[in-house]
Amino acid sequence: MSSNWVRLILQATVYDAAIQTPLEPAKKLSLKFNNDIRYKREDLQPVFSFKLRGAYNRISQLSAEEQARGVICASAGNHAQGVAYSATRLNLNNIIVMPTTTPDIKVSAVKALGGNVVLHGDSFDESNRYAIERAKTDGLTFIPPYDDELVIAGQGTIAMELVQQWRKMDYVFVAVGGGGLIAGISAFLGEVAPHVKVIAVEPENAACLKIALETGERTRLPQVGLFVDGVAVAQIGELPFKIVNMPKSDNSGNVIEPDVVTCSNDEVCAALKDVYEDTRSIVEPAGALAVAGMKKYIQEHNIQGKNCVAILCGANMNFDRLRYIAERTEIGEKKEAIFAVTIPEKTGAFLDFCRALKGRNITEFNYRLNPSQADANIFVGIALKEGQKERQAIFELLTTEGYQVVDLTDDEIAKTHIRYLIGGHANLNDEQIFRIMFPERPMALLNFLEKLGQNFNISLFHYRNHGAAEGRILAGIQMGEQTAETLQNTLQNIGYECENITDNLGYQMFLK
Repeated sequence: MSSNWVRLILQATVYDAAIQTPLEPAKKLSLKFNNDIRYKREDLQPVFSFKLRGAYNRISQLSAEEQARGVICASAGNHAQGVAYSATRLNLNNIIVMPTTTPDIKVSAVKALGGNVVLHGDSFDESNRYAIERAKTDGLTFIPPYDDELVIAGQGTIAMELVQQWRKMDYVFVAVGGGGLIAGISAFLGEVAPHVKVIAVEPENAACLKIALETGERTRLPQVGLFVDGVAVAQIGELPFKIVNMPKSDNSGNVIEPDVVTCSNDEVCAALKDVYEDTRSIVEPAGALAVAGMKKYIQEHNIQGKNCVAILCGANMNFDRLRYIAERTEIGEKKEAIFAVTIPEKTGAFLDFCRALKGRNITEFNYRLNPSQADANIFVGIALKEGQKERQAIFELLTTEGYQVVDLTDDEIAKTHIRYLIGGHANLNDEQIFRIMFPERPMALLNFLEKLGQNFNISLFHYRNHGAAEGRILAGIQMGEQTAETLQNTLQNIGYECENITDNLGYQMFLK
């Protein structure tokens, strides 16, 4: 590891804008996992995110001529706020390009920090291309979110502080999106404190570093999940990947391979609750991602008596997302399992089912009478005391008792949509079911319906606002005289991401 990175980090000019954040004990989590766990509170920065460090370090080191011309960036999140805050503090002209799908709350936050917002494009890629072109035509300096030496060095000051705050660290868990944060931390600790193991944490549906390490090259994911929006990046940055993938060794000369943990949305929701219980603070999903990964890593490797740091990298949370998070936390904590169970359609069947559970607590029960059927499908949530082990035990118990059981605990369609729709079967032979991602903005639904046209009939529709940039819709569409191929082509031409899930077990059992 070249000492050039350490020098860049030591020389970083972040503290005119950023603060040295505290390293706080996570008392409840430490007790639960029998390790000394602490949170690095980057959520306490003036813009509630670590992104300020890299943005300010990059902008403050521009030449006088470059500063006079101004800066530009593309971002719908924390990088936008970091650039806006930095430019305002240095009295520089700035342009913040954000996708037109960006929620108003994020646009308002950037404007409040002095950002001159330009809305352009339906996606980050479109906004980014526009910002780069605008930088060339207007003579502005483009400020990258992660693929830049000075940005990475700014983020690396977190590692410098950690070494000063706790020399006895064993593990540092870092959320990964484009990779600027983990690159800065790995670069500094790799030379100054090589005994510390840096663990990358990614969402299961946005694991761009994991696939890059497995294949040996930066691979662009065909799509990414957007719940953990702060790290929803399709391809790891070129420079961050080079740094993270650089050979490292500990004090004994042993080679240290990069380690990546991936987490589900439910596990992130549970980690949000863990942070709240220890700090009484609410971080964003990306801010809790490192905690989710730390919990998973500790359990999978049976780590005991070690010193662990999780970086709470941000807290720019839309308040209305908390409803969704609260609903999913129980599953993320392995405190609830969801099953579809077939029971006889007769009086007393519900009682028999409850008795078969042998005293276990039912947390949710959805059922609709269908007089034409001899059996009924019930959607049931059951409280767990022993996590995954008990979930499997319940499945085996009910199967032994003669019930047909399907475990839906990991079925995203069931958890997001079907549990709210159970009311009976429509028995429509020409119905196809799609999961569609809408941009969360006015007129999106109208645009969808107009482009769908008059040749198809909507037979089912479920949507709930989750406070994110995208809306998730479950739609049943009757083909009528059209073919399935025509329907699929029509939906693709609308321009919204969609997936045919007609074979989903939950739909087949409860709604078809």
